[in-house]
Amino acid sequence: MTPAIAFLLAMTFLISIGGIFLMVWGLANDQWGDGLEASKVIFAEGELGRGEDPAETGVQRQGLQEEVEKGTLDIDKEELAERRVLDRSGRRPVLWWLASSIAWLLLGSVFGVVASLKLHMPDWLIGDAVLTFGRVRPAHLNVVAYGWASMAGVGVGIWLVPRLFKTPLIGGRFATVGAVLWNIGMFSGTVAVLAGLSEGLEWLEFPWQADVFLVLGGALAAVPLLMTVVRRRVHHLYVSAWYLIGALVWFPMLLITAKLPLFIGTEQAIMNWWFAHNVLGLWMTPLGLAAAYYFIAKITGTPIYSYTLSLIGFWALALFYSQVGVHHLIGGPVPTWLTTLSIVTSVMMVIPVVAVAINHHMTVLPKWRLVLTSPTLRFVVAGAMMYTFASIQGSIEALRAVNAVTHFTHYTVAHAHMGVYGFFSFVLFGSIYFILPRLVSWEWPHIWAIELHFWLVFIGFGIYFWPLSIGGWLQGTAMLDAARPFMESVLLTMPYLKARSLGGSLMTLGHIVFASHFILVLMRMGPVSEIPPKLMQGFVKDKPPGPASETPS
Repeated sequence: MTPAIAFLLAMTFLISIGGIFLMVWGLANDQWGDGLEASKVIFAEGELGRGEDPAETGVQRQGLQEEVEKGTLDIDKEELAERRVLDRSGRRPVLWWLASSIAWLLLGSVFGVVASLKLHMPDWLIGDAVLTFGRVRPAHLNVVAYGWASMAGVGVGIWLVPRLFKTPLIGGRFATVGAVLWNIGMFSGTVAVLAGLSEGLEWLEFPWQADVFLVLGGALAAVPLLMTVVRRRVHHLYVSAWYLIGALVWFPMLLITAKLPLFIGTEQAIMNWWFAHNVLGLWMTPLGLAAAYYFIAKITGTPIYSYTLSLIGFWALALFYSQVGVHHLIGGPVPTWLTTLSIVTSVMMVIPVVAVAINHHMTVLPKWRLVLTSPTLRFVVAGAMMYTFASIQGSIEALRAVNAVTHFTHYTVAHAHMGVYGFFSFVLFGSIYFILPRLVSWEWPHIWAIELHFWLVFIGFGIYFWPLSIGGWLQGTAMLDAARPFMESVLLTMPYLKARSLGGSLMTLGHIVFASHFILVLMRMGPVSEIPPKLMQGFVKDKPPGPASETPS
């Protein structure tokens, strides 16, 4: 074992030990105590049984209330008013992170469509090196992963912090400065990649100088979380808090480790996939699950199915996920024991996935009709379902027999998009639809635009994912057949790559609708519903409200 691999395993061990430490701390502080009470900590007194979604029409809200109400309940108006203050406490940093993320989403979408078209139109836009596939594709990956997904995830997480701890956000200015630094890192890194100054490692293409800003920005975003949790006014930490703490602590560790000049040759490939998988599983996944656990319960007005099971899911993620990435190197010049360890832990990931799946789907099941009426819940539930699918698919894909077919094919690309886009982005879309009206005291003016956004990205992603998965599998079987020339495996993917471009174009159109609607709300333009959300009455009015600082509950 080389010193570099030993160091990487030590970092993996440290992440797992961190999960065990949190588990021991939770046991010592009665976080495994009354699960039912812990699952209710996000609700105001009397709020259980009442669902709410500010992205609905008045008629839909009425139907939603009829679906979830269980008799007449008196909600603590003082706590709702206090919640309004909590939401306002994080307004500036949340808007910085969310608005920035949507700008990067649009840019990343354009890069993605251009890169996709080049796969079946290789002679298109070849006059300038900046527009070649080798630069546009990594620019797309990094802009979407770190610009859109990461920034939106942090923005949603910061908004959740006061809600989870029932304490105004402390140190919000650190998160605002963090957003500025993160944007500087994104801009400089994207320019560097387009200029040909890439590091040449997937998910790590940005030069280290740009990554410094990402590490500092992420660390500063974690400061308000840590400062607020110390002064929290709740005993039990809701499961979303565990995921947020984990994500914001793990990301700087991952990026710093990956950028250390310790890895060369084969060791660098091992580090590359250790990081690439962990940035999905220990950064984006915790942020997405934190949001899903909160909004599924909140919109349905129902505590999560099993609080204890939710904690098992978190700690199992912390224990198992940090070692799974090396299964991407099965068959490569890496130690067999290392790939075997990765395969075993990949299969063990079924434990946290099943725990999360049972909680999400069993919480929604009794109120499944809400998915038909609640745009926010529709996005979040779709994302939760795709999380289950992507995770089980990943465990199966890690098996040697399956990996032999899917490796080096478009199948792997489709699988990666199922995680980052199908799961994480859908949850983020739904979260933003819930959050933004509470930040700017202005409802979404066009419900049809929310519906259009959903169907464009849902159908577009389906057209993207399924043909690419099928084409990738056929590509893999063709490459394994020694009697078939290699070019046959390339040519047979052409119809599937064209479907990928069509699906990506529909998704991009959905992003344009989403961004335009977001801007309308920020500018407080468009019609206002005659029937405000019931849990927001008194805060959102049927005429232009007062100062933008008035935040709904």
